[in-house]
Amino acid sequence: MGKRDSGEVAAVDLLGDPVQPIRDPRGRKSAVANATIRKEIQTVVMSMRSVGKTQEEIAQYLHMDAKTLRKYFSRELDHGAMLLEGMAMQVLVKKMLDGNVSAAKEVQKICAARSAPRSSAPKQPKAPPLGKKDQLNNEARTPTLGWGDVLPN
Repeated sequence: MGKRDSGEVAAVDLLGDPVQPIRDPRGRKSAVANATIRKEIQTVVMSMRSVGKTQEEIAQYLHMDAKTLRKYFSRELDHGAMLLEGMAMQVLVKKMLDGNVSAAKEVQKICAARSAPRSSAPKQPKAPPLGKKDQLNNEARTPTLGWGDVLPN
């Protein structure tokens, strides 16, 4: 094997070429390289989805196909606004626990709005629309006002 000036042995194959690492045999690499990059992309997808961007616009912004975006970030696409709101609430609660008074007031305001009754009167379910036969049967059961429309003049 070849030796360098510093005394360490260089990794070369039988022909003297440098040894290359074995290629990963498990197929194509993931669209998301590692966990830190994935977290950043998740945040971008959630924020863009919460402001109303379409999947195609988000995919174009991230330079990936829409199918790939749906495959790896379907949760963020479906529930992006809710997840982002939850993260904001966690930050507010953490600041509140650290002693921030304005954060405590904001948490109280949000909790009061969430616990308030939605509406004072419960909704009455609508009656299903009547079909043609049901309408005719109802009309046949109600009596006429007089004999004028039944008897000839």
